[in-house]
Amino acid sequence: MQPHLFQKIIHDICNYDTYFIQKHDAVGALGLIPKQKLTAALRMLDYGASAEQVDKIARMGKSIVLECLVRFCDAVENLYTREYLRKPTPRDLNRILH
Repeated sequence: MQPHLFQKIIHDICNYDTYFIQKHDAVGALGLIPKQKLTAALRMLDYGASAEQVDKIARMGKSIVLECLVRFCDAVENLYTREYLRKPTPRDLNRILH
């Protein structure tokens, strides 16, 4: 994925769901950064990796990896369905066929 596309997705998703924004936890330590959370979700989707495989790479717990995946998919569906995930129009089909 090109870096500018990755940054756009991070920006859009952080604006959509504050779960992806880095925050302080209950003891005041900084939590995970958005890139970690997004990378974990993308690795599961792209490579078909399990939560156990991703938690070792991303250094986050299995439950957090799964939460990132669910929230990422929800965000993508809500943010990009209208523009990118819609059914093709007759014009789109003609363009593809040519």
